Amino acid sequence: MPIPEDVTGDEIDKDVRQELQSLPKTLAEDVAKNLVMVARLIDEDPEGAYAYSKIALRLASRVAAVREAAGFAAYANQKYSEALAEFRAARRMTGGVELWPLMADCERGLGRPEKALDMAGAPDVNKLDKAGQVEMRLVAAGARRDLGQLDAAIVTLQSPELASNSVQPWTARLRYAYADALLAAGREDEAREWFAKAVESDKDGSTDASDRLAEMDGVDFVDALGEEGDVEVEGVSEKVEAEAEVDVAEADDVEADDVEADDVEADDVEADDVEADEDDKD
Repeated sequence: MPIPEDVTGDEIDKDVRQELQSLPKTLAEDVAKNLVMVARLIDEDPEGAYAYSKIALRLASRVAAVREAAGFAAYANQKYSEALAEFRAARRMTGGVELWPLMADCERGLGRPEKALDMAGAPDVNKLDKAGQVEMRLVAAGARRDLGQLDAAIVTLQSPELASNSVQPWTARLRYAYADALLAAGREDEAREWFAKAVESDKDGSTDASDRLAEMDGVDFVDALGEEGDVEVEGVSEKVEAEAEVDVAEADDVEADDVEADDVEADDVEADDVEADEDDKD
């Protein structure tokens, strides 16, 4: 697949660049460029990212960063079995635990929420940093919901990180998941409160909390363009139509008045002509 001219391969993380030093220089450059393309496309074009990851994997399957990138690309395309295999390979190569929550979520994607819960209780979770532990909590709550255990999902998300007023990279997603779980359990007032808190902390728009909050408040937006290209908002079009009907009715009344006035004037003119003729005869 073609690589854009502005991609040099130097954009990759220094740790990844260090891993690629085990490869011949030209090969390392090619792999680096493909990894850059994976990172560039994974959010907006996951299929494209997946294609570049397969090239990098074919070139350097023994590099942990390549296996990890392939796992992320497969995960973005909901290829959970493939993603899990790549994450496991990367973990064997590095011995790290950073991918543990993603591996557990792949188990969920494969329809094995019980396995995900087993992983959430494994000793490896204690080795995760704070972000990883929050991610594992989100996965575990999702697994509870997969099993229909709504109350357990809510309890799983209750944590010091959720109660904290400080905003961290995971705060919006954690609050959103909690609000969504509350709503699923029928606790609408509490859900609305937490969707509002999620909106406050979601500075980069990583969730659709604002849309969910608006939906709960009964605000409806219609993303549609009228024939003239005007954006229609529910409630406004009805008002415009009503006003138009009033204008038409008023116009009809005016025309009726004009017709009546013309008839009266015509009658007066005819009467005057008759009187004038009688005077002439006299």
